[in-house]
Amino acid sequence: MNVGDKAPDYLGTNEKGGEIRLSDYKGRKVVLYFYPKDSTSGCTAQACSLRDGYDDLRKAGYEVIGVSVDGEKSHQKFIEKNNLPFTLIADTDKKLVEQFGVWGEKSMYGRKYMGTFRTTFIINEEGIIERIISPKEVKTKEHAAQVLGAR
Repeated sequence: MNVGDKAPDYLGTNEKGGEIRLSDYKGRKVVLYFYPKDSTSGCTAQACSLRDGYDDLRKAGYEVIGVSVDGEKSHQKFIEKNNLPFTLIADTDKKLVEQFGVWGEKSMYGRKYMGTFRTTFIINEEGIIERIISPKEVKTKEHAAQVLGAR
């Protein structure tokens, strides 16, 4: 997915098993952020930044949706533990990460593995991708401010 592309309407199922569609957020901008794993330090910092800036993001017309390949139970614990006010998509079949092009080979300590590249897509009210914050650009501890600063 690139800037100017229309994002898919069906995004997947959330931590409660409910279907999430972009059309559910008509008239709002969506911050669709992909992150590697629930309850890891960087992902927790990013989620908490978005949690702490949630009121400001909502006032600016944004809705936040997180996506990882973790399952519903993992997401429920992550939301509960960090008091997250937004929904998380359980992309266990990896359809969404592949559709958005954020799934690929990563490497840590010389070990190669497949994983999610931390990437945020800002989608406008018409469902068009307006901005992409790439893995190299994402600042986990300041992510809400990063999103708001892009207006």
